[in-house]
Amino acid sequence: MSIIQTSHLYHRFADGTQGIDDVTLTFNEGEFTVIAGANGSGKTTLLRHLNGLLFPESGTVTVCGKSVKADPLAARQQVGMVFQDADSQIVGETVYDDAAFGPENLALERQQIRQRVNQALAAVDLSGFENKQPHHLSGGEKRRLAIAGVLAMTPRVLLMDEPFSNLDYPATCRVLNHILDLHQKGHTIIITTHDLEKVIAHAQRLVVMARGRVVKDGIPAEVISDIERWGIRPPCSVQLGRGIRPWVN
Repeated sequence: MSIIQTSHLYHRFADGTQGIDDVTLTFNEGEFTVIAGANGSGKTTLLRHLNGLLFPESGTVTVCGKSVKADPLAARQQVGMVFQDADSQIVGETVYDDAAFGPENLALERQQIRQRVNQALAAVDLSGFENKQPHHLSGGEKRRLAIAGVLAMTPRVLLMDEPFSNLDYPATCRVLNHILDLHQKGHTIIITTHDLEKVIAHAQRLVVMARGRVVKDGIPAEVISDIERWGIRPPCSVQLGRGIRPWVN
């Protein structure tokens, strides 16, 4: 069953640059999709249209059959986004306050907020961090806190823009394992990346973008064969002729 649809989406920035050029896509509930592309390919711009952080010049985006432009707040309750720069998303003075920010803006009961925050922090292995100040966290912990803040809003879809950016190997493994766990629990996952190495073996679908357009879309093993022509480095296992292999188990 489809949960997000875009139809003939166009977006031009104020300087005249074409960010999105006639993009029509359907994302199904429970699907794990990777959107790949070189810098400037339009993948982040597309992601921001899926929950109303940007609106198109023309075309439509719907979430659960409802127009995002007509009701962006409803869309954002269904579709949460984790930004590439986790620091830009952290607003609370403590870990608890930050994870509670979204539910508090929904004017929920205090007990319901506490329950959501506790569940969200537990999901990303940050239980016990409630009273810590976010600026004392490591890069990986900040990324997991940003994910928790989105999870506390109980969205059906998680959008993640370059979720492994600037993370070392241990932090990347932890964040990736949490993403995989969330997918197993039923969340629809849409990740953008220019580095397929870490995540592609776990994806069910690979969308490739270039110059604001979708140039390939399908099962990763079929799409990845000529990925270099779009300025994307193929995973090492593919370069060595071993097929797509998981980065973590």
